Amino acid sequence: MMKLVSLSDINHGFVPKKPTDLFVKPRFRSFPETFHITRSTVFDSSARENLNAKRRRDHLRVGPIFCKSYGDTSKVYQEEEIPKAKLIWRAIKLPIYSVALVPLTVGASAAYLETGLFLFRRYVTLMLSSILIITWLNLSNDVYDFDTGADKNKKESVVNMVGSRTGTLAAAVTSLVLGVSGLVWTSLIARNTRAILLLASAITCGYVYQCPPFRLSYQGLGEPLCFAAFGPFATTAFYLLLGSSSEMSRVPLSSRVFSSSLLVGFTTSLILFCSHFHQVEGDLAVGKFSPLVRVGTERGAFVVRWAIRLLYSMLLVLGLTKILPVTCTLMCFLTLPVGNLVSSYVEKHHKENEKIFMAKYYCVRLHALFGAALSLGLVIAR
Repeated sequence: MMKLVSLSDINHGFVPKKPTDLFVKPRFRSFPETFHITRSTVFDSSARENLNAKRRRDHLRVGPIFCKSYGDTSKVYQEEEIPKAKLIWRAIKLPIYSVALVPLTVGASAAYLETGLFLFRRYVTLMLSSILIITWLNLSNDVYDFDTGADKNKKESVVNMVGSRTGTLAAAVTSLVLGVSGLVWTSLIARNTRAILLLASAITCGYVYQCPPFRLSYQGLGEPLCFAAFGPFATTAFYLLLGSSSEMSRVPLSSRVFSSSLLVGFTTSLILFCSHFHQVEGDLAVGKFSPLVRVGTERGAFVVRWAIRLLYSMLLVLGLTKILPVTCTLMCFLTLPVGNLVSSYVEKHHKENEKIFMAKYYCVRLHALFGAALSLGLVIAR
């Protein structure tokens, strides 16, 4: 009398917890003849019984199916709606702008340690220019990932949100032109050609990382490029610009400055590495062979754990050899709990896309705090 009902027939996504929760309510219509519904064997092989069952089904109309609702169980089959404000926050990527401030602040602190100078107006100009450069990186990355299909299902992509690839690319190019103008102007004032060459190298790394025809990030070279751009290139360039004055246009490059830039580059690359954990499937689908695509998330979690250990081991060696001031070593070691948080979080949630998304923000927190501690240590050492 009744047909078997599969879960695919249920329109509203409610899932019964047990078979008794599923009710079938037949609705009968009046017919010219009177029919008596009798109990019959469901799996009877008799042809006559099958014929009688067919006749009964012809005159029996079954109404809609009702299931008991269990609150939020329908969310298992429905994608969670992300609030617009949260999408805008993700698209802006405000915490990521720490990668512009940390190299600049560490470079300024190193300049103060070596020369005793702190050029506030020049610092502000370089900060605004750096923010514009990072804006170009973020917007152009969204544009080119949209072109390749890597951001097809990424709701917080700026291109997907505004619905205009051309407008997003125009905003990216404008940010690049304004940012480069500020950097060149400051370099001319400081009369330091080494600095502008280093900054040009950093921007070139950003371009070949994501822009056609290079797109070296698709070959798994994003992390080395990120390390060079924000570490030795940008941090050293900012040191040169903020340590130069009318009396001293050529400031010396010391091992303290270089080692500080290596630490900045290391923590910045860690952000990029962890930002790929929740994108492995999408990257693989479009041929983007990031390091995590190549090694998998389980080995990636292992890499993160040892990268954190390597970071603090480097810090200890630089402190013991007195390449870095002891104040830098002590201040930076105060961030060790945050480093352990990053390692344990990635190790625990590397298979859960919804949770591992937060790993890059924990890395941003480590990057910002480590950079602030390093800068403070350099200033105190003066």
